[in-house]
Parts: sequence; C-alpha cells; structure tokens
Amino acid sequence: MSKQTILTEFLLLGFSDVQELQILHFVVFLLIFLAALMGNLLILMVVALNHHLHTPMYFFLMNLSILDLGSISVTIPKSMANSLTNTRVISYPGCVAQVFLFFLFTAADFALLTIMAYDRYVAICQPLHYESIMNRGACVQMAASAWITGIVYSSLHTGNTFRLHFCQSNVINQFFCEIPQLLKLACSDSYLSEIGLLAFSVFLSLNCFVFIIVSYVQNFKTVLRIPSEQGRHKAFSTCLPHLTVVSLLLSTGFFAYLKSTSNSASGLDLMVAVLYSVVPPVMNPIIYSMRNMEIKAALKKLIVWRLFTNKKVVCH
Repeated sequence: MSKQTILTEFLLLGFSDVQELQILHFVVFLLIFLAALMGNLLILMVVALNHHLHTPMYFFLMNLSILDLGSISVTIPKSMANSLTNTRVISYPGCVAQVFLFFLFTAADFALLTIMAYDRYVAICQPLHYESIMNRGACVQMAASAWITGIVYSSLHTGNTFRLHFCQSNVINQFFCEIPQLLKLACSDSYLSEIGLLAFSVFLSLNCFVFIIVSYVQNFKTVLRIPSEQGRHKAFSTCLPHLTVVSLLLSTGFFAYLKSTSNSASGLDLMVAVLYSVVPPVMNPIIYSMRNMEIKAALKKLIVWRLFTNKKVVCH
C-alpha cells in the first residue's frame, strides 16, 4: 500500500515554538486579515452603493476585491488558528482545498489584473471607442474568463500535485500548503509533470506581463501628450499603482515557484510567501481606494448620508 493512501495530515511550518511569539504571530496576522477584510469590503460596499462608480474599471475592481478576500481567507485563518492552539496540523483534504482555492484566487487575480490593464489602455489610448469596446456584455465576459481561468488552472495543478505519492515526509516548510513545498515530499520523479505544468504557467504569465508592460508604455506615451497637468496626474495615478501590484505579485510568485527548494525551512521562503500571498490583498484596497479621488468622494458621500439618516431617526 502506498504511503499516499494512508497519509491523513500534513504539518505546516510554525513561525516559532515560543508561546509568546506564537501569540504575537496570531495578533499580527489578525490585524493584517482585518485590514484586508475591511478594506476590500469597503470597496465592495462603496462601489455597489454609488451609481456613478458603476463603470468597467470599478466593476473589475469589485471582482479584484472578491478575489483578494478569498485569497487571504484561504491561508491566514488556518495559520492563526494553529498558532493559537499551538499545533501545526492540517488535514489532507484541508491541504487539497487550500491548494485549490489559493491557486484559483491567485490565477484569477492575475488574469483580472491583465484585463484591468487592457481597460486602462482602451480608456487612455482609445477614449472615443471606450463605451463601445468596454460595454456591459464585454466586461461580464472578461470577468467570467478570469474566474474560469482560475478554476481551470487550479484544477490542473491541484489534481497533478495530489496524484503524487508523498513518502519523504509530511512536514511542509511553509505556513500554508504550497505546491513547491509539496513537490519536495514526492517519492519519485512523477513530480516532473507538475514542474512542467508550472513552467507552462510561468510562460503564460510572462506573456500577460509583457502585454501589461506594452499597454502601459502606450498609456504613458498618450498621457505625456495630455496638455492638462490634472489629466496627466489622474492617468498616472491609475496606471502606476496597478503596475506596482502586478510587479510585486509576479516577482515574488516567480521567486517562490521557480527557485530550487531546500530541505529545511528558510526565512527567505517564508518572507516571499508572505509577500505574494498576504501583502497584495492588503495593499490593493489602499492603492485603489486611498489614492483614488472618486472612491474617497463616494465614501465621504456615503458617510454623510449615513449620518444624516441616523440624525433623522433620532429626531423622529
């Protein structure tokens, strides 16, 4: 009987064996999780309740917030629970679910960021054709394609990974179930097919990244010809943060999935995993809301409306 059939659990990497540091890890991750939760829910609420923000850009932003909420909810709560209960265990089905959902949200996230780059390209370089190109039907189809891409890629990677026989160990040197760390536990060369699939994913990701870069080069050329300084500032304020998010996600993801994995836990592996799995869901609301004048104006309007409504209720 293979070891894979009797394997019922994995052991995740703990941040520390010291109880005080475990509590500190729980508090830090809790604050990060709450910040991501509140930030992304705030974007969803503001965009949904403000009719003026029912545009393609904010429709895609709502989808991005949903993906970010899903992504960070897959990894952080389990790690927090393990720190609080002083355990490292994650069940085999739990690990499968974590890999599937994390890869789904991350792949769909990157696909959506590519679509958002195209949206900005059309808005800046072809403004007269924007409404006809980015109509409601086209936007729904693009968003659906991002989700379908995530589901397909996640199914391929998850199925290809967990068909392997894990006989080296059940200890995963990461705070969540990560495919490169799982491949280290495989007991044969059958994991090479998953490496090939990862290489193909990297190839597609690089193509998307090149598309994003080319579109932004065209955007910047067009922006520099805008006579209004306010117009240039508005265009750059939407392009540069988007490019920052894409670069962070891609560079840290490539480092985690392409570098050779060691047999022992690495602080660098842990830091990189935090950068590509935890930081983007927290940073996206800050980048797309705190620096966005339309979001801030809609939020102020919502707050004023709520205060006025509550005041009327009190008066009655």
